[in-house]
Amino acid sequence: MESAIPAHLQCPRSRPRRVPDDYVPPYPSFVARHAPTVQRVVMAYFGVQSPTPRAPAAEAALAELQQRFGAANGPRHWDRARYTDEAGHDNVFCTAYWDDPSRFDAWFAAHGRDWTRTARDGLGCFTEILRPDVRYYETLFSSPDRSEGIATLATSMSDVVMEHAYWGGARDRMPASQTEAMEPSGEPRIERDGARTSITGHGALCLIRSGQDWSDTDGDERRMYQHDVEPVLRQGMDFLRDRGLEVGCFANRYVTVEDAAGRPLEKSYGMSWWKSLAKLERWAESHPTHVAIFGAAMKYLSTLGPAAKLRLYHEVTVARADEQFFEYLNCHPRTGMLRAL
Repeated sequence: MESAIPAHLQCPRSRPRRVPDDYVPPYPSFVARHAPTVQRVVMAYFGVQSPTPRAPAAEAALAELQQRFGAANGPRHWDRARYTDEAGHDNVFCTAYWDDPSRFDAWFAAHGRDWTRTARDGLGCFTEILRPDVRYYETLFSSPDRSEGIATLATSMSDVVMEHAYWGGARDRMPASQTEAMEPSGEPRIERDGARTSITGHGALCLIRSGQDWSDTDGDERRMYQHDVEPVLRQGMDFLRDRGLEVGCFANRYVTVEDAAGRPLEKSYGMSWWKSLAKLERWAESHPTHVAIFGAAMKYLSTLGPAAKLRLYHEVTVARADEQFFEYLNCHPRTGMLRAL
């Protein structure tokens, strides 16, 4: 085994891991490895919102955005997803990733800045961007041969890592956790300009993207996932969507991944904004909705063992206030980080 923290980011610990040095996880997992020269990445969500499912205007806006991704300095990877929010609105968005912030800045100035500066009749639009230092996020994959999210920009996957399969593993996989508590600070800053609202969040805001890919499953395994695991997962995701503020979750989206033409794939993920990493950890460790998710997943994995074809992954990010950008145009007030207000 190796540490989830790459060698060039390891330092003497002033804050211990939650497990001893001889801990052995019960099953293998892997993390993405960026080139040592990568110091900061950009995670950018560009979305469109409509009260009408698959509104032609929304589809046209997303098609235009996807064309822009192909321009100079565009993202090295992007994907597309859809969900119905707590107000019953159809939301479809593209998530784009850069590992060179200067290239993102050039692209955004030319092709992305006006996404929430141009009104589209009957539609809301939003832009949500984090640009974290690589010391402040982590990834985890159940299989090393298929990457998702920010890991698509990595140069390789690790060997089997030690820091997983226990409460607090996500924190222990972040290089910053060696010396920092990553506690929240400050208050959100808000600017309004007519129908457009811009927000800079507080320090140590937390984002998680946690996904499932069942495209390789079949037979009994597929039935087990669809009947025993996914409904429990959906209940937990709906709780965070509708009542997440009770536990420190500002907004949650449980999405279906689509191809570039808007056709659904056999992939999904939950993506949520949290007051802090500690709030996310507390929900994961003790709330009945996540305890049920964890129990269903463990039963599934223990039943199938190494033969399981379901692929799981997540990425967790902690961002400083000056690494955040949120802007909403003509969106309803429960959209994304507007709920933080």
